[in-house]
Amino acid sequence: MHDLLSDARLALRGWRRAPGFTAIAIASIALGIGANTAIFTLVDQVLLRVLPVKAPHQLVQVTLDGNHYGNNWGDLSELSYPWYAALGDQPVFDGVFGRFGYKINVGSAGHTEEARGEIVTGTYFPVLGVRPALGRLLSPDDDRQRLGHPVAVLSHAYWTSRFGADPSVVNRSILVNGQPYTVVGVAQPGFEGIELGRATDIFVPIAMKKQITPGWDGLDERLWRWVRVFGRLKPGESMASAQAGLAAWTAAQVTTDLATTGFANAGASVRKEYERNRVVLEPAAQGHSNFRRELTTPLLVLMSIAAGVLVIACANVANLLLARALRRRREIALRLALGVTRARLASQLLTESLILAVAGGVAGLLIANWGGAVLRAVVLDKSEAPAGFRDPRTILFALAAAVVVGVITGLAPVLQAGRVDLTADLKAGAREGTVHRSKTRIGLLVFQGALSVLLLVGAGLFVRSLRNVNGVRLGYDVDPVLLVNLNMRGEKLDSAATIGLLQRLEQRAKTTPGVEHVSRQVAVPFWSTWSVGLFVQGIDTVSRLGQFNLNAVSPDYFATMGTRILRGRGFTDADAANAPRAMIVSEGMGKVLWPGKDPIGQCIRVNADTVPCTYVVGIAEDIKQQSLAADTGSFYYYLPSAQFNPQNAGLFVRVRGDADVFREAVRRQLQHEMPGASYVTLTPLSEIIGGQTRSWHLGATMFVAFGALALVLAAIGLYSVIAYNVAQRTHELGVRVAVGAQSGDLIRLVVVEGLRLSVAAVMLGVAVAWVAARWLKPLLFEESPRDPAVFVVVTATLVATALAACWVPARRASRVDPMVALRAE
Repeated sequence: MHDLLSDARLALRGWRRAPGFTAIAIASIALGIGANTAIFTLVDQVLLRVLPVKAPHQLVQVTLDGNHYGNNWGDLSELSYPWYAALGDQPVFDGVFGRFGYKINVGSAGHTEEARGEIVTGTYFPVLGVRPALGRLLSPDDDRQRLGHPVAVLSHAYWTSRFGADPSVVNRSILVNGQPYTVVGVAQPGFEGIELGRATDIFVPIAMKKQITPGWDGLDERLWRWVRVFGRLKPGESMASAQAGLAAWTAAQVTTDLATTGFANAGASVRKEYERNRVVLEPAAQGHSNFRRELTTPLLVLMSIAAGVLVIACANVANLLLARALRRRREIALRLALGVTRARLASQLLTESLILAVAGGVAGLLIANWGGAVLRAVVLDKSEAPAGFRDPRTILFALAAAVVVGVITGLAPVLQAGRVDLTADLKAGAREGTVHRSKTRIGLLVFQGALSVLLLVGAGLFVRSLRNVNGVRLGYDVDPVLLVNLNMRGEKLDSAATIGLLQRLEQRAKTTPGVEHVSRQVAVPFWSTWSVGLFVQGIDTVSRLGQFNLNAVSPDYFATMGTRILRGRGFTDADAANAPRAMIVSEGMGKVLWPGKDPIGQCIRVNADTVPCTYVVGIAEDIKQQSLAADTGSFYYYLPSAQFNPQNAGLFVRVRGDADVFREAVRRQLQHEMPGASYVTLTPLSEIIGGQTRSWHLGATMFVAFGALALVLAAIGLYSVIAYNVAQRTHELGVRVAVGAQSGDLIRLVVVEGLRLSVAAVMLGVAVAWVAARWLKPLLFEESPRDPAVFVVVTATLVATALAACWVPARRASRVDPMVALRAE
């Protein structure tokens, strides 16, 4: 400890004597560690952390693999409620629970706002092992009687933000979708539900579902898959054995389903395929998240990029320490001659680099505390999970990164010290000690420059990919369109009253300033779909040809959405309920059902093969409804809302300009038509589609940020090394001036040296990027990973940066006073 403290004091004195050197080294390390720690906080939350519940690795999600027949609300990983109810007595589980996420409206103390709700079974909290922070949580008794227990549990984050952490909230009545609910408790801190990226605000019993989602109960419907089901395996039970143990139960549920009236019109082939359904268990220690699957690859790529930035920072600092060690060769030789062991000397040099690294790590943690918070706010919305200085894992990561950086950067001067020649270095004067060349220093500069090229090429390719994503023709406009959803809050309307309400809402919206077009709809791209059976003469099973989704719309739909009619006509007011049945099909659907024929005038029977013909009257352009890439096997068609009137219709509103600007004005106008406690919610279509482009925006933004950071670090590294060389070569430069060299000659000498290094770095980086292109291609969108334009721009940028970095040291060299330089010893 005495030696360590002595080394630390010596290092600190040395850093104080060289403030410029110290500032550059600490800044380089801080930027590298800060970038890595900021990304780590996001990677940790999305990919590494498990649910804050009891024995999370015993949790599994129960899903079905096989033919889906009926209706679905979600991503096809759900089960129907009757399937969930029958699962509870299976011996492989210690308990099972179900949940369903749904936006709700919460009112308290005269203030109403939208919140994220979770409709859960009474076993939800007991099976998870979540504890109450206040009051009690939901229990099986709360969902035994339908509509019998209007109680609610708040998440800790929602209780803190919405109710100011007021303990008197327990037993207080609040309004949930306009109905009184009693708050019975608050969940433990950190528990935000089991779906990453969708922090839950309030939990209500599944027995209250009919009140939460008026008009759609679903608790008795075997062919409505909407409950996400989880189970806790018994100790010692593996997923494979549990899955095998559920085979007989699955077969029994399938047999019961086939006996329902929902299969009355299903053909033999459909029934046979349905019999192949089997239960699949998936690990659920981290809960369920399509969001996680969407971000896994981009986050791993970003972590790799951040690591590259840290490597560049390490190369910077190692180069600076190596240059300093070369300058200290005579000092090191003298210390060795006086009896200091090489091990003791290595310990001192490592201590110096570790102190630098720890200082940089602390500064980096400050950067990460801000940058990580920004990233989490953008990606994770709201989260109560600890981060930054509140999270020991983040602090430990930053500390570990600092130690690794300290050791790596300290190796260069330690190895250099090991090659000291006592006799030669003790004889050398200060002038001789300044002219040493190091291949290691040159190699480090070229290496960090090549890494910068790689990151800048990646940034350019991702930016162009994002441009391509934004340029995709979706088949409809996004920015000027608002989605209107009706939340009835228990208001019961018959079919005629519902149609009347929709008509009044249409008329009211059309009179709102800024609104151009309004249309009814029952399906929203990337949000919800609607499908029914289709029957075409000459085709045995239409569903085998692809997925056919419908939308029931009013005549103004195509003008509202900006979807083009390619041939035939759109809907008009003449397509009334008593008129001949009309249909508009997408271009792809027409080609699949009637290859080589004109679809217009063709007959399709909708819902059953005994109903009258619905005739195709128009061909619309294909739309993107599930993927930004080609929706292979997925087709769209349209029916007039006057001839197809489902109860859950909504509206699309097209405004003149940005939809978000008009959202509140349109909402206020439409709210006047809503009966009783019901209300409307408006969502810009751009928010829905934005989820599909999130990974591209994140990738492009982070690539550009890290590419710019790498470029700055490379410029700092080149500048510092060239500047150090100029300082070392003061005597040589003075001699050159004394024998007739002009200032332009000295500038050229220094700049050419820097350009030679940057050109070597560019050549190496371009070669590696060209070879690595095939691994980058899957991450790009309609962009060649070997785009010449990107490589040319990156090359020009790095060379220009190198020129700028060399210019200041070159100007300093041109002003060397030969008399001062020649007198220096």
